[in-house]
Amino acid sequence: MRIEDAIIDLGDHQLLLRNAGEEEAEMLLECLKTTCGETRFLVKEPEEIDLTLDDERKFIHNQNESKQNIMLLGFVDGEYVGNCSLMGMEQGRYHHRVSLGIALYQKYTSRGIGKAMIGKLIEIAKEHQYEQIELEVVADNQRAIALYKKMGFEIFGTFPNNMKYKDGTYADAYWMMKRL
Repeated sequence: MRIEDAIIDLGDHQLLLRNAGEEEAEMLLECLKTTCGETRFLVKEPEEIDLTLDDERKFIHNQNESKQNIMLLGFVDGEYVGNCSLMGMEQGRYHHRVSLGIALYQKYTSRGIGKAMIGKLIEIAKEHQYEQIELEVVADNQRAIALYKKMGFEIFGTFPNNMKYKDGTYADAYWMMKRL
């Protein structure tokens, strides 16, 4: 899914949200490896990311051409800060649902960027007649949970031992949803 570039005022800075270009595959893979290494709240360890540049280019192409999915890149003052996405469900009885994902470099958290990204994704989901947005969040990620709640998401369930880290410990996750 493609959108026109969006500029969101963050007070002292502006956030540019736009679709990714296939030429940005390397930057996105580096971001994925870095953000996965900065926090235990994402689904992979950096060394588990084995996508090739060609895989990532195909992914970007498919996201841009999809009718159900969108991936937006965020830039503040020309610097790439992270990305956010919606992944629609194609099956007929699930077509009203969309899943939200977001990843920011840690140095850009707590600056209103995530809130702005989520707000834009909610707007896009409404425009495409989705009825609910869903996400999973690690139960220990209190800052993210507080933001999601502020944005109207509610916890509807817990996935015990949802993630197993390489040190052998586990983390529960919450399933959260917002009705549109």
